[in-house]
Amino acid sequence: MDLRTADPEASRRFYTGLFGWTVADVPAGPSTVPMFVDAEGPWGGLTQLAPDDDRKPQWIPYAEVAVLDDAVKRATELGATIARPRVDLPVGSVLVIRDPEGALIALWEPASTASPS
Repeated sequence: MDLRTADPEASRRFYTGLFGWTVADVPAGPSTVPMFVDAEGPWGGLTQLAPDDDRKPQWIPYAEVAVLDDAVKRATELGATIARPRVDLPVGSVLVIRDPEGALIALWEPASTASPS
């Protein structure tokens, strides 16, 4: 899961106050990323929406795939469109698709299998 928000600090206060969730700055290459964490480790990102991002604040589910390019090809063959382009990070690669009904889901290829396109 990833929470896309215009105000990460306000979202952090809300969810830590509501559920008692913990947010930690998790290393991601040369920087850190705020993540919701539990005893098993990080389970969800807390991402600031870019000023030019036309989406509203929202939760985005992630689905892990073996090969991102293959999953994107199959998704588009089945009628999906690309909502946000591929981003390659030190921990893996992600691309957001919109299914034929309009729902968003992020396709995630962990770095252990990621191959830059």
